Amino acid sequence: MRVRSIGHIAAAARGRRLDLGISQAELAKRVGVSRKWVVEFEASKLSVELGLVMRVLDELGLVLDISTEAQTTSACADTVDLDPLLEEHCGGRMTVAPRAQHCFSVRIDP
Repeated sequence: MRVRSIGHIAAAARGRRLDLGISQAELAKRVGVSRKWVVEFEASKLSVELGLVMRVLDELGLVLDISTEAQTTSACADTVDLDPLLEEHCGGRMTVAPRAQHCFSVRIDP
């Protein structure tokens, strides 16, 4: 996912925390911060310390990958636009959000 703000990182971390079934209090204990800090981070507080954010991501098994715009563009070269497929599948009952420049990799195991 392309990260453009602390909000993107916070949303990814919160989603992963919820997927793992970890409470804010438990995450705070594991990382060594207060529950209040976790709440503020998940609310996209702009002044969170990067080192603590990295500890949260590590605890949740998330990786922050930094690349140049050119690297991101070339990584997305072999992509498929899913919007038309989803529209067809939903029979026109789906509203497609405005396009964002994201590149996702999907692997399907047999």
